[in-house]
Amino acid sequence: MRLLYINPNSTASMTEQIVGVARAALPEAEIIGWTNAEGPPAIEGPEDGARAVIGLRKLLPEAKAIGADLIVIACFDDTGLEELRAAAHCPVIGIGQAAYTIGALAFGAFSVVTTLPVSVPVLEENIAHYGFAGACISVRASGVPVLAVEDGSEPVRARLSEEIAAAGKEGARAVALGCAGMAHLRADLSERTRVPLIDGVVASAQLARAIQASLA
Repeated sequence: MRLLYINPNSTASMTEQIVGVARAALPEAEIIGWTNAEGPPAIEGPEDGARAVIGLRKLLPEAKAIGADLIVIACFDDTGLEELRAAAHCPVIGIGQAAYTIGALAFGAFSVVTTLPVSVPVLEENIAHYGFAGACISVRASGVPVLAVEDGSEPVRARLSEEIAAAGKEGARAVALGCAGMAHLRADLSERTRVPLIDGVVASAQLARAIQASLA
């Protein structure tokens, strides 16, 4: 299976982290990562998401040319998901969508810990659109910008851990890590909080395998 992760933002180092996590989760697949050079450095709110879509659409002909079996949008906002799904030659899923699916199916009640408050309405709208509003306890903003999350300093890890622990106390049986830049922090945050954590990069890789098997 040739699995293509497309990062809607223009930060190549984040793409590299995402691909590393996906390859570890699904070593039998050929996993490729592309960065949207025309996107903003980070997707923080609907305006950034809208700016990224044009560049994402431009990548679809090349995705077809390389024979991608499935495309994953590697932003927790699922930036441009509907637009790319309508235009792509193959199935398209988002890491946010994948995380919510696992949260609802496996745990029944989950929360999301994300970056800035501006992202909360986008995620809540997506959750409702996918039909998971009844399973989502809350979407919590940590107040940490996307690129600071990717950097993963000790203060960032401590702040994310606080929000994860708070989500657990309010009834969430699992917490979805609401930013692609959190993927490489999952093991450490899990150790700190002892709360089941869902990483959308890993979830999307596993769901991609299930989709491919179902279509074979």
